[in-house]
Amino acid sequence: MAQTRFAPDRGLTSRMVTTMFLIGLLYVVVVGVLVVLLKGAWVVVLVIAGALFVAQFWFSDRIAAFSMGAREVTPEQAPELHGAVDRLCALADMPKPRVAIAESDVPNAFATGRGQKNSLVCATTGLLRRLEPAELEGVLAHELSHVAHRDVAVMTIASFLGVLAGIITRAALWSGIGRDSRDQNTAIAVLIVTAVSAVIYTLSFLLTRLLSRYRELAADRAAALLTGRPSALAAALTKVTGQMARIPTEDLRKAQPFNAFYFAPAFNKESFSRLLSSHPTLEQRLEQLARISTELGRA
Repeated sequence: MAQTRFAPDRGLTSRMVTTMFLIGLLYVVVVGVLVVLLKGAWVVVLVIAGALFVAQFWFSDRIAAFSMGAREVTPEQAPELHGAVDRLCALADMPKPRVAIAESDVPNAFATGRGQKNSLVCATTGLLRRLEPAELEGVLAHELSHVAHRDVAVMTIASFLGVLAGIITRAALWSGIGRDSRDQNTAIAVLIVTAVSAVIYTLSFLLTRLLSRYRELAADRAAALLTGRPSALAAALTKVTGQMARIPTEDLRKAQPFNAFYFAPAFNKESFSRLLSSHPTLEQRLEQLARISTELGRA
């Protein structure tokens, strides 16, 4: 990664390399299977695969930001948010990302981007209303560490393929395309594409989970060490997680598809999403921050 004052993490780096390798391997296997099964349309398969690869690399961050309602703001529109980002970027010795706000009462934050120069950090209006300045800086430092370590780019790219496959699968299942088709070859092709999309979605989901939980712990640690205030980040985590139970279920459901990007997962206590959560538990995160606080106290 580019040199910053965020603490490096070899475990995170190895997981990112493994995830990208497996995503690339998944691409090769899927394209190969489609070329073999759809022999007469192999040129179309290769063209579509190439277009998706380009779109995944160049536009996945913009698509993710748009999907989560991020609206870029100027220093005049959000002086406190920009001020916090300015201070942290100076402290971390890294380029300042674009700053955005999402109109949502769900208290959260996220970062997207292929690299430090084209990254974006976003906070929701619900988060800005609820956190104290020190707590907000802890959350923003967490998100900036994702940018500095480049794991946000890996997550954005890795998630794109799964999201696309999920959309194709749901569209085929809901519409029933191919069921009543008189052209048997068309029906078979549709079923093949649907089945392959379902497999891709499952594998992509598992690959992103391989990275996601660890990267959140790495970002917590890097943010705590950079700011020197793990207690502020712990307070923000406790406050944000506690407030989730007060958010309307409909708003939580809208946010849940993007949990892998968020500072804290959006779900209520009754949700089964905890079983396949993109984040470590609150207890694990708080225990790590308590250890860091003890280490800093001894130092």
